[in-house]
Amino acid sequence: MSAELLDGFFRLLAEAQRRLDDGFTGLPANPTPAMGEAVSAILSDVAVKLRDNYPYAHPLYAGQMLKPPHPIARAAYALAMSVNPNNHALDGGRASSAMEIEAVAALAKMFHWPQHLGHLTSGGTFANLEALWIAGQLAPGKAIAASDQAHYTHSRISGVLGLPFIAIPSDETGRIDLQALEDILQTEEIGTVVVTLGTTATGTVDPLDEILKLRQRHRFRIHVDAAYGGYFTLAGNLSPEARAAFDAVQQVDSIVIDPHKHGLQPYGCGSVLFRDPSVGRFYKHDSPYTYFSSKDLHLGEISLECSRAGASAVALWATQQLLPYTEGGIFARNLESSLTAALELHRRIVANPGFAAPIFPPELDIVFWTVRASTPALSSVFAQRVFEEAARRDLHLALAQLPVRFFSPACWRQAPQTETVTCLRSVLMKPEHLKWIDQIWERLTAASMSVAVNTALEPN
Repeated sequence: MSAELLDGFFRLLAEAQRRLDDGFTGLPANPTPAMGEAVSAILSDVAVKLRDNYPYAHPLYAGQMLKPPHPIARAAYALAMSVNPNNHALDGGRASSAMEIEAVAALAKMFHWPQHLGHLTSGGTFANLEALWIAGQLAPGKAIAASDQAHYTHSRISGVLGLPFIAIPSDETGRIDLQALEDILQTEEIGTVVVTLGTTATGTVDPLDEILKLRQRHRFRIHVDAAYGGYFTLAGNLSPEARAAFDAVQQVDSIVIDPHKHGLQPYGCGSVLFRDPSVGRFYKHDSPYTYFSSKDLHLGEISLECSRAGASAVALWATQQLLPYTEGGIFARNLESSLTAALELHRRIVANPGFAAPIFPPELDIVFWTVRASTPALSSVFAQRVFEEAARRDLHLALAQLPVRFFSPACWRQAPQTETVTCLRSVLMKPEHLKWIDQIWERLTAASMSVAVNTALEPN
């Protein structure tokens, strides 16, 4: 934030804090610890230490999935921290629990679910664990199946839950291979199929609409991992294939979405939703020492986690009031800008003879490519060098190991399809990235040219 915006931020926060404090004026005075010179010195030291970070909030940071929280989320979170609510039980956070229920209902409404059971979590990993735990309760001993491009935590979570896990090969577009999936479904070993709407590496959207057709022939649950891509259901510029997948979410059994990714929230704020509220019976437990102030539902009665930050719910609720989840609204248009930026960067990469682009365009806002060379190994070396050279130009990208089958066979004619290549990867999840695409491209091509020149000058 600029100094001017920061001043306004703290002024609004101070006004809100006074209004909150007014609600407790009937209590005897309770002095708070003094904020003296020692505190000032420590905070100054903290600020200096925090410089040892990449500039995550700046549009020239286009590497990992890091998006700055909206100022209203930061302010609401800070305001809630003066209460420090715990959303495990109403005793620990009446107001924040009510806000969580409303915020989760807004997520469910976004997917057109008329009813649901859900709550916020500390992140996508725990949200996916809860979804697969319920799957294991409903189909004990049955395997979990997911694409080999799904997040690695699904395999690890299955191990924690004592459930078999089967990785299904992906096709040349990065989506789960439907024929391979049906082959394994015929064994009747699969209890749940994880469908990813927005894979971590490439942003690929699995064909959920086609997988639902398989469910008509085989009995299994469908869990959607949309931790990264879920909010794109609001975007109006998805490809027809991605649109069909998102439109089918209404028919799945459970879904995970992370507001701390595209939802403009501080870490950690994930969520899990179940279409059938009756799965709440698996959470039932007795806790005589926490539930005493209300006969209403406590969120701790439908969650595996106990203590959870009520401030996360407050921040999400506040953000939703300012930026509601409506098609064509500001929130949705910002997502569309990110996708447009990704498509434009991909277009430029395809047109540049020095780069090798994948055979499929971005489906969300993640772009990947590598440097053209005679072998995948050499491409990998050059990609690493471009990554380092771009950082010297204040352009921060990421790297990913991906199958060569995602590229045209003409790129490396002798390379086996099982081989991998190091790719440059860019997550253009900030709405500002579209306006900065020219500067991103200038730095990227300059870095690539520098690597090419230095490589040509290297002794044989």
